[in-house]
Amino acid sequence: MLKYLFKRFIILLITLFIIVTLTFFLMKAMKGSPFNNPKLSLENLLVLKKQYGLDKPEWQQYLLYLKNIVTGDLGVSFQYSNQSVTTLLLQRLGVSIQLGFQALILGIGLGMLAGSFAALHHRTKIDHLLSFVSTLAYSIPSFIIAVFLLNSFGYRLQLLPVSGWGSFLQTILPTIALAIPPFAIISRFVRAEMLETLHSDYILLARAKGLTKHQITNQHVYRNSIIPVLTVIGPMAANLLTGSVLVERIFSIPGIGEQFVNSISSNDYPVIMGTTIVYAIILMVMILLTDIAISLFDPRVRLQQGAYHGR
Repeated sequence: MLKYLFKRFIILLITLFIIVTLTFFLMKAMKGSPFNNPKLSLENLLVLKKQYGLDKPEWQQYLLYLKNIVTGDLGVSFQYSNQSVTTLLLQRLGVSIQLGFQALILGIGLGMLAGSFAALHHRTKIDHLLSFVSTLAYSIPSFIIAVFLLNSFGYRLQLLPVSGWGSFLQTILPTIALAIPPFAIISRFVRAEMLETLHSDYILLARAKGLTKHQITNQHVYRNSIIPVLTVIGPMAANLLTGSVLVERIFSIPGIGEQFVNSISSNDYPVIMGTTIVYAIILMVMILLTDIAISLFDPRVRLQQGAYHGR
């Protein structure tokens, strides 16, 4: 296991290096300037470029940026009065993580419940209804759901706050908006995997041995159906934990999604690159944790890893 983790760590570093390089040069290829104030004179513009190191050749800026990243320095924001990008991200990352975690738990819980219920009642009205609901939820973007919830439960019924952050009530509507797409994906996955498991040979053997439907479901079906679902939870968790750009914007939530949009409109290169790096790290870490979780649930994965390390 240690050799496997070391190998994945090396792959993570290489992937991160590629992402940093591509992001840096893509930002430099963007049109426009972070200093678009028409009141700035040419002399002031040159001073600002020298202050932020933008007067140097791109290859020197790139090498300096790599050096700073190694030391944990993501640079200084152009938009937020010379504030550290690391500080800006840490201030907002907690908000996005909390929102994403709530949406992930809600989406996975409801999705697994709906998917298993539909599979156990295959080809009944319950199955058709849940399949229709999951398909509909999968087809509608989260920002459309956010606008609907905002108008229905916020403005019209006035049951919940429509914007801001600080109380649990303010998290309910954005959490639901973000949880519906994962709910749809998980419910469809669980239903398909459980149906395949229920028709497998070892389930038929368990029935022949006299095991009840309840015993078969608890001892075999749930455990073997959850393993493929784990493969989609990693990337899904990364997307949710880093927040949804449009949903945060709609509900005026001070997360990194809102900050990312603002940095793009103002050509704030350090914030754009810093946000991309943070997202990439979270995504790769979540995928690694997913692989570890799969190895714990599925003995065949552990055997394959052991065979690989033994060669």
